[in-house]
Amino acid sequence: MIQAFAFYLFAGLVIASGAVTILARNPVHSVLWLIVAFFNGAGLMVLVGAEFIAMLLVIVYVGAVAVLFLFVVMMLDIDFAELRAGFIKNFPLGIAIALVLLAELVLGVGAWRAGAIALGTPAGDAAPLLGESNIENIGALLYGRYLFLFESAGIILLVAMIGAIVLTHRGSRAARGQQDIARQNARKPSEATINTRPEVGQGIQL
Repeated sequence: MIQAFAFYLFAGLVIASGAVTILARNPVHSVLWLIVAFFNGAGLMVLVGAEFIAMLLVIVYVGAVAVLFLFVVMMLDIDFAELRAGFIKNFPLGIAIALVLLAELVLGVGAWRAGAIALGTPAGDAAPLLGESNIENIGALLYGRYLFLFESAGIILLVAMIGAIVLTHRGSRAARGQQDIARQNARKPSEATINTRPEVGQGIQL
């Protein structure tokens, strides 16, 4: 009973949060609703006994969404003063969403302890490690049969990350904060300070 209730709850929230992600006009709100969709999708994976995929959804996808949020802030002209002003106004809603996610987490753990949903009885002939969990079998496949493809995917992701950093790098802002250590060390005391005697009412000459 609790498995069916948790399934319909997680599935309904995935659909609703996915729709709000598409319909939201604010890109920040879209990213936050996408995170909610990923969390509920992870709950569905836990229900069917695929805890490895659930862990990937939370760690990889939510972590990637955090990076996506960073790029949205970097690429778009977002008024941070307006965001800070809206933080206090939306604080009760944020607390309510956090409590709902916590309740879903507790419900998902309780449903998992009650037993996973029986979707079939796999023979287990294709598993490289008979009698082991799906996480150990997936690890054996990734670092055994598909090691070359796995390493190639990592290299492609690394190149994509470097390309994104290069595209979003702004040289003018970085140059302002750079220091010329050799020029600072070569300065003499006579060049560091200049004594002036301005007349009354004349001001400072720049």
